[in-house]
Amino acid sequence: MTESEGQGMTITPADKIQRSIATVRTMRVMLDEDLAALYGVETKNLVRAVKRNRTRFPEDFMFQLTEKEFRDLRFQSGTSSAWGGRRYPPYAFTEQGVAMLSSVLRSEKAVQVNILIMRAFVRIREMAVTQSRLARELEKLSDRVDVHDESINAIMEVLNRLLTPPASEPRRIGFRTSEKEGK
Repeated sequence: MTESEGQGMTITPADKIQRSIATVRTMRVMLDEDLAALYGVETKNLVRAVKRNRTRFPEDFMFQLTEKEFRDLRFQSGTSSAWGGRRYPPYAFTEQGVAMLSSVLRSEKAVQVNILIMRAFVRIREMAVTQSRLARELEKLSDRVDVHDESINAIMEVLNRLLTPPASEPRRIGFRTSEKEGK
């Protein structure tokens, strides 16, 4: 039982898949270990099947993480021991690579899992578009508020000048003559 299930929330397969999607080299990918768990096969068997069909997995479908990417990914996910037994960095599969896996693994479960994974990738894309739209709208509002702030500040300055009497020298009392007349 996961921590969230203990709190009354259950993790659906779709949620689990979405959480398994990471961003590496500006691409959304899933790691071989996560895919193997979803497909119900051992990671080494998944990797063997991919290596037997290497021509189906060009670099934009699948690539192996560098040691640094692997360390960074472990650090980001906050789990230091999840991949502890590996001798080499995992393979990362893009959405197209995951789609190609179903043809390599050739099982009914692989087809069903791929459908769920494709839907998860679509949901993530939709969320990214929604966030982008929200960011643009917030930027417009921010610009509008900045203009209003400038207008309010200008009005406040005018009101302050009107409410504050001008500073003037006190008037002298008495009769004044010009200095020229006194000389």
